[in-house]
Amino acid sequence: MRTTNMRPKLIAGNWKMYTSAAAAEELAVAVAAGAPADPNIRLAICPPSIWLTRVAAVLKGSTVSLGGQNCHFEKEGAYTGELAPAMLIDAGCQYVILGHSERRHGFGETDELLNKKTKAALAAGLHVIFCIGELLAEREAERTEAVLDRQLTAGLAGLTPEQMANVVLAYEPVWAIGTGKVASPEQAQAAHAFVRGKIAMLFGEVVAQAVLIQYGGSVKPDNAATLLNLPDVDGALVGGASLKAELFLAIAAGAKR
Repeated sequence: MRTTNMRPKLIAGNWKMYTSAAAAEELAVAVAAGAPADPNIRLAICPPSIWLTRVAAVLKGSTVSLGGQNCHFEKEGAYTGELAPAMLIDAGCQYVILGHSERRHGFGETDELLNKKTKAALAAGLHVIFCIGELLAEREAERTEAVLDRQLTAGLAGLTPEQMANVVLAYEPVWAIGTGKVASPEQAQAAHAFVRGKIAMLFGEVVAQAVLIQYGGSVKPDNAATLLNLPDVDGALVGGASLKAELFLAIAAGAKR
């Protein structure tokens, strides 16, 4: 399928369960100060939920967006420890990460549950970074495309083409997350092209050409430019390297055309 590759690049940092209040604010200050002026390179950072309002205050007036790392599918209720999508909006978020492999495989989140969360987040006005990706055993068994097909078909079931304008996809091979291993450019491009093709089947060619598909999995400054300039790679979902502003900003710099 022909790819226009005129889409902007979204570089999002997933801080996971790291940082103190002071460290979160200091990191956000540095990222906001160093954010590229290029309108085709967008930055977002996703701190632990307890620091969202602090980081939102730091980012106010900057070009850097704020995101949460998870949300519930209900608007409110007796769900101890959970966050409703509207709460993320109130905290200043524009994005929420859903379906990260650590949620799928560490907390047992299913495609069906993630579909409910995605619909709830979109209804509340959030942009969803929807994560997909295969385990090492699935890659070795040559089941990568089957896994991605299932995750996309079930996870995005019932969404409209219009809603897909607020969905970013993040292909994260699970075997490359936090391991130092990175998909080869050929592996990454092949997976991204498959994902774009599947989106075309589900929502049409126009949606497929517009949707942003990030790569995630041990993205670092020394491999960022190669990955980010592949035809179907539209940014990165960055884990460990997003905890150091100089590394995160260097990755963003790799997105320059």
